Amino acid sequence: MQYRGFGKLGWQVSAIGCGTWALGSNWGPQDDQASIAALHRALDLGCNFVDTARAYGDGRAERVIAKALKGRAKDKVYLASKIPPQLPGDWPPGPYDTLQERFPSQHVQAALEASLRDLQTDCIDLMQIHTWSRAWNDHPDVFEQMAHFKKQGKIRGVGVSTPEHDQHA
Repeated sequence: MQYRGFGKLGWQVSAIGCGTWALGSNWGPQDDQASIAALHRALDLGCNFVDTARAYGDGRAERVIAKALKGRAKDKVYLASKIPPQLPGDWPPGPYDTLQERFPSQHVQAALEASLRDLQTDCIDLMQIHTWSRAWNDHPDVFEQMAHFKKQGKIRGVGVSTPEHDQHA
């Protein structure tokens, strides 16, 4: 496995990460034991970056990851998750949705706490907003909240997951 630096955070992460959307059963029935076996195989081959989201089976993927990581304390695995927009509303949120409608403070807090619980950890390496609209670029409220979570030691890094290719337009 090859490793590379992860942004400004300095982590050495595997060039191939393990995405877990299917583990949440969003793509059809998935056997948890088969998912755990697949995660073990990825880790055994040197993968040390696992990406998930609350939206993947309403936390199911996070719970499966937690089961797979039990007993692997010696392995440093970087965990990335995402906070979904509050429902109801379109996925992804449109440019006419407000940040406060889709990512109100209470929702962001509750989603983070649920991810910590389901991943059975005190700190998530990378927490992302899932999904971001460039229409919100002038509204840093959610990032101020994420900075607070970093100060509390609940997350180590902050990011966005976006369907838009150009965030500067």
